[in-house]
Amino acid sequence: MLVEALRRDRDLTDAQFRTLLETDQYDEKLRTAADAVRRETYGQAVYLRGLIEFTNYCKNDCLYCGIRRSNTAASRYRLTQEEILACCREGHALGFRTFVLQGGEDPYWTDERICSVVSQIHREFPDCAITLSIGEKSHESYLAYFEAGAERYLLRHETADAAHYAMLHPSDMDCANRQRCLFDLKEIGYQVGAGLMVGSPFQTTDCLIADIRFLQSLQPDMIGIGPFLSHKDTPFRDKPNGSLTLTLRLLAILRLLFPKVLLPATTALGTLHPMGRELGLQHGANVVMPNLSPVGVRDKYLLYDNKICTGDESAQCRHCLEQRVKSAGYEVVCSRGDALTKQ
Repeated sequence: MLVEALRRDRDLTDAQFRTLLETDQYDEKLRTAADAVRRETYGQAVYLRGLIEFTNYCKNDCLYCGIRRSNTAASRYRLTQEEILACCREGHALGFRTFVLQGGEDPYWTDERICSVVSQIHREFPDCAITLSIGEKSHESYLAYFEAGAERYLLRHETADAAHYAMLHPSDMDCANRQRCLFDLKEIGYQVGAGLMVGSPFQTTDCLIADIRFLQSLQPDMIGIGPFLSHKDTPFRDKPNGSLTLTLRLLAILRLLFPKVLLPATTALGTLHPMGRELGLQHGANVVMPNLSPVGVRDKYLLYDNKICTGDESAQCRHCLEQRVKSAGYEVVCSRGDALTKQ
């Protein structure tokens, strides 16, 4: 059987992956196998990441993104360094031991400013991991952030198919450069996260197979996938949202391919379906990322429409997620939650 072969060999032919991705007959076997592998590897642990969305300015004009440069309807903001640190202090008191600084590619946030805030977080919270998710940078920039104290970096490759990439991004962005960034990060020593949108416009099964092959080449420590969700102020406003079923199917496949990888149950999953994050956990995910950003800016960092949890206080959001994780059969763990790929 295909699922047993995937679990045993951690690989299949392109034709076999196509069968798994395009049919529903293996879905339950994939779910149970993925859950068994995550329990064998990580037990019931679900790791919390405190997300701080510190700027929604972006120099890029990606066709799918609500904070794209051309969206004049977006209400722009930048947190100050002190505001970011206040989020970390609140998060640390709530038990978070990883902070994720996520933002658009904002020219205001120079390397000097990024290194300053990273080093201050590192000094004040030496027991915490610092993750950056701030886009494409030079090797020198990535090295500077690493030396300042950042240990993890999230950069979704979005799609490994160059022609598909060009359909989602403006001409000044390049698929090869995005992939170069990921290999630079890995070479420097970061715990590296790649990922993609499932059901993005013009995506085919061949695109998803190319994504799998790219991830096999990269061997990341984290893989973030979620369904494509449209935004009303982008060129893709009328494109259909990604499929919950296909996203869960791919999550399970990735857990079987990469038993030690960290897999988030994303906010996008929870936005697409009321039980989306719980279903994600049951298909192999083992990370959730509640929002630590100030409540006043959460509804401004909208990559897509109808984003959930934009109004909860951090403590409420954490408590809510803890109960949801428990209801799904898992347990929130207050630790750094480093990838087993690094051990």
